[in-house]
Amino acid sequence: MLRVAMIVWNDFRNDARVLKEAQTLQAAGYKVKVFALHTPGLTRQNECLPDGIEVCRVAKSPLWKFRTQSVDADQQSASVAPGQIRKLSAARQLLRLCARAWTHSMLLVRMVHYKADIVHSHDVNTLPTGWLASRLSRSRLVYDAHEISTSREGYAGLRSLVYAVEKRLMPVADGVVTTTDARAKYFARAYGIARPIVLQNRPRWTEGTKSNRIRENLCLSEAWPIIIYQGGLQQGRGLEKLIRTVRHVPNAYFVLIGGGRLAPVLSKLSRDLDLQDRVHFIPTVPLADLPDFTASADIGVQPIENTCLNHYTTDSNKLFEYLIAGLPVVATDFPEIRRIVRSRKVGILVPSNDSETLATALNRLIVDITLRETYAHNARITAKLLNWEEQESRLTDLYSQINAKKYFNQHSA
Repeated sequence: MLRVAMIVWNDFRNDARVLKEAQTLQAAGYKVKVFALHTPGLTRQNECLPDGIEVCRVAKSPLWKFRTQSVDADQQSASVAPGQIRKLSAARQLLRLCARAWTHSMLLVRMVHYKADIVHSHDVNTLPTGWLASRLSRSRLVYDAHEISTSREGYAGLRSLVYAVEKRLMPVADGVVTTTDARAKYFARAYGIARPIVLQNRPRWTEGTKSNRIRENLCLSEAWPIIIYQGGLQQGRGLEKLIRTVRHVPNAYFVLIGGGRLAPVLSKLSRDLDLQDRVHFIPTVPLADLPDFTASADIGVQPIENTCLNHYTTDSNKLFEYLIAGLPVVATDFPEIRRIVRSRKVGILVPSNDSETLATALNRLIVDITLRETYAHNARITAKLLNWEEQESRLTDLYSQINAKKYFNQHSA
């Protein structure tokens, strides 16, 4: 049985894409082990999932066993505005750099010890470690570029470094995967490589069943439609604009599911605008529970802004999650999003950063129940076509090609 070592720079609790890829390969006969980050108190350092996928986690610091909650308390009490990134001192930056170097080293040691046949590196922050592990293990390398990290929210200061890493290592990878056609075209042009295979961030198909999970969870009293946003509460997602738009969209609840740096900012904004009775926040929920929450809404919204090329080329998890749940959508008119929403007739497109048009589109779906039901019907039909199962053979085909090439090279040497 061929071994696959996947490396990801998170704790692998809520990474739907990595989990689906691991499950697909495991079901295809590979032995998959995911190397991730350990979050003390939340994750296990070693575990085996029900489908046989193994997980090995390494903490972000060699001193994690000695950390106490007072560290987090001190950080929270510091005078930094909510949502603002803390500027670290030179000494703290050095400590963080050393800690990350230690983490990457430990991940590398464990991956080499695993003796994988293929190393699958998720995103650029794991690519150098994945590449080195593949060289030391004499294994093949697959690079899975979830984002365009040279033009990504929050990565401005790292643009040159990211470009240098991808320019050097992406062409030597045995296979490259990305998330949209637009991103595949970009990587092919930017780095002179064959166009990567595209695996969109689609969920697995399930028979959508309407629920009351959100109404029951939040004890909502009115029979108003629920407008849902789910995903990271981060800059550039149009969320502050969305909260301000609530004032112009009466007779509806707005529910934001997820966590992130903007959570306290958005919560404060809703209080300042006296919208607490119609704007509600639900922290990140487990992947297994998320479809039930989504299916209890009436409209899905994706007001992402054109702040970087990464945003402009996205289609995102949430768009497909809304469709699986049978929700009509109101989404920003970007090329990859437009291709789905317009061709499948599943919702309304709005210009980026246009609060007035966003409010008009939402009000239209709230008032016009027939239109809402038509888009919802089309969404359910689309979900049967645009799901993970429909595309996962692209991943197994890539792996088969890599293995065939490796076999040929071994026997022709």
